[in-house]
Order: sequence, then C-alpha cells, then structure tokens
Amino acid sequence: MTASPEHFVDFQNVWLAYNDELLAQNHFAVEDINLQVKQGEFIAIVGPSGCGKSTFMKLTTGLKKPSRGEIYVDGQPVNGPLKISGMAFQSSSLLPWRTTLDNVLLPLEIVEPYRSNFKAKKAEYEARAIKLLQSVGLSGYERKFPWELSGGMQQRASICRALIHEPKMLLLDEPFGALDAFTREELWCTLRDLHAEQKFNVILVTHDLRESVFLADTVYVMSKSPGRFVVKRDIDLPRPRDLEVTYTPEFTNIVHELRGHIGAMRKDGTHLGQ
Repeated sequence: MTASPEHFVDFQNVWLAYNDELLAQNHFAVEDINLQVKQGEFIAIVGPSGCGKSTFMKLTTGLKKPSRGEIYVDGQPVNGPLKISGMAFQSSSLLPWRTTLDNVLLPLEIVEPYRSNFKAKKAEYEARAIKLLQSVGLSGYERKFPWELSGGMQQRASICRALIHEPKMLLLDEPFGALDAFTREELWCTLRDLHAEQKFNVILVTHDLRESVFLADTVYVMSKSPGRFVVKRDIDLPRPRDLEVTYTPEFTNIVHELRGHIGAMRKDGTHLGQ
C-alpha cells in the first residue's frame, strides 16, 4: 500500500499488540485503525479511559511501530520517531532550572538541523521564541522560572516549546486537563488562534467533550480496549469560533450526541457504526 496524496496522516488497517506474546494471543491495544486526516485539519480523539488514545499518539509519532498495517505522515511511511511533529502533555514538564525562554528553546538545542547551528543562530532563535511567547500572552515572562508561573502560563510555555521548531503537526495529550475551567477556556482560544495563523495539523486527545467540539474540525470516538474508531463526527460549526458558541443549542447538541456514544459503550461495550 502507498500513501494517499491528499492526506497528511494516513492509517491503513493498523493493529498494535505491545509484545510478541500478546500478538500470539491476538491481544491488541488498538485494532483495525483506518484514519485519514487532511492537510491542516484539527482532529480530536475522545473515548473512555484506557481505550488506546495515547497509544494512537505513539503510533502517529513513530514511538510505537504497528504489529500490522501501515502509517504514513506527510506522504512518508512512519518507521521511527518523527522530526516534523511537536508534542505537549497534561504536565508541562518544564525544566525548573531553566527560564521560560530557555525551556522553549530546548528543542532547537537537541534536534537537528537546529542543533548544529544553535550557537551561531542563538540570537535568531531567541527572537523566534520571544515572538512565540508574545503570541500566547507571555510577554515579560521570558526570564521567569517555571515556579514563578501559574499552571496556565506553564502550559502556554509548553505549547510554545512544542511549536518552536515549526512542526507540521502538533500532538496534544490531555494538555489542559489539570487546569481550572476558566484557564482551560483561555487556552482553547490560544490554541485556536495559533492553529488559524499557522495551519499546522493538530491531533488532540482529551476527555473534555466541550473542548473537542470547540477546537476540532472532526471528532473521533474510540471504543473501549482494544481501541478502534467507532464514530466520526464532523463539527460543522463555523470558524472562527468564540466561547459564546459553547452556550448555543447547536454546540450542546453535538456534545450530548458524543456523550451518548461514549455512555453506550461504557454500558454494554458494543461497537457503534461509523
């Protein structure tokens, strides 16, 4: 099989067992994943705990190799860790001994081709990082240490670190899960604006259905383990979206629809038609 030219991410009949023994027992973490994501598309993945959402992320970034099937990203087969992606997690994981600016610069110090040029181009890279921090409301905090930032500020810096090397794809694993509701909504808007401006692909894993509907072009629901995609829901709310849309009947109807799918799976474990 080959990559489809119109798709940026292309999963073709992907199955994953975590080791040979589980494979021999046909015990899979995810099964029969077929997923095609267009260039610049923002998708969200929701589902019950333990369904394989994070496993899907590892497959997408090349941190895990499928037991069966093929994965293509940007037209190339995924055979190892991708350099064209950035990642952010629920924990900001900022290094406490480095300033905000130096934390954001970290990928440029360790990832080629930036690493070889880091000393020569440090001023240019710093200017890029400062501009990125300004775009997420962290102007004036460049020289602060993580312990001097709120949780929301730390997560903004973490997203900047994931974007500093200008990746074609951003992968977010519960990035706002530890934050209060107001801070979370602020960061929804930050991410919305970054995506609108830079047009990178986004794959968001979240338990927050409102978050998925507000941010994504398409929401996918995963079944209980072994995980597979059982519902695909295009979010036809017009862009740009502001927070007022979350109070509209159109928005809440989509959230309730997705909640119904997940509730049905939790109750009887059946797979739903896509």
